[in-house]
Amino acid sequence: MAKAQSNTSKEAKAAAKATRRQASRERRSQLWQAFQMQRKEDKRLIPYMLGIFALVVAVFVGLGLAFDQLVFLTPIGVLLGILAAFILFGRRVQRSVFTKAEGQKGAAGWALDNMRGQWRVKQAVAGTTHLDAVHRVIGKPGVILVGEGAPSRVKGLLDQEKKKAARVVGDTPIYLVVVGNDDGQVSLRKLERHLNKLPANIDRKRIDALEGRLAALTGRQPGPGMPKGPMPQGAKVRNVQRAARRK
Repeated sequence: MAKAQSNTSKEAKAAAKATRRQASRERRSQLWQAFQMQRKEDKRLIPYMLGIFALVVAVFVGLGLAFDQLVFLTPIGVLLGILAAFILFGRRVQRSVFTKAEGQKGAAGWALDNMRGQWRVKQAVAGTTHLDAVHRVIGKPGVILVGEGAPSRVKGLLDQEKKKAARVVGDTPIYLVVVGNDDGQVSLRKLERHLNKLPANIDRKRIDALEGRLAALTGRQPGPGMPKGPMPQGAKVRNVQRAARRK
């Protein structure tokens, strides 16, 4: 019996190890593919990565010479230089992705879904056949309604959703955000940063309660049929609008 359990335990550990190795290989493959794509589009990527790596190493070599700790500080400089180069790579990839998504239908919903942290996101709680939409976010600041599309239509959608939400959220703050590049709007690439700067007004327990109440409210409303993410370049909006009308 004990031997059988031991064999089962070994098999489970071996399977878990194989799964981790496979996941690691997939991550490396995805990272390499992202690097290749970014390198082709961003001619400054490699020079900048090499430059920041060389700068960090040079600083630590200089410190090593100054304090007679060259053998100790140089490897640290190499490791930190690699880390700095990867951070630069990640930021340039992120900027490239947001630049491509800017102005596309569904881009704000996609950006909200990819935010880091404990945000509860519900895409397209309201919308029009022109693919304007309001997305709802619940987090420590309270309830945040994020609109994207034509400002003249989005304003009305936001006001309607604010009135509906106010009936069930009590004294919880409700914030309105319009995504865009005009005055009073928040650009797509700054959207996550803007939400993170809002004050923390409620705790996790209140967030859970609000999510349940607002989910029940949304469940009684027909969905606007918004795309889950930025629409591809050249997509025919008329066809999507027809699908939205059928719903």
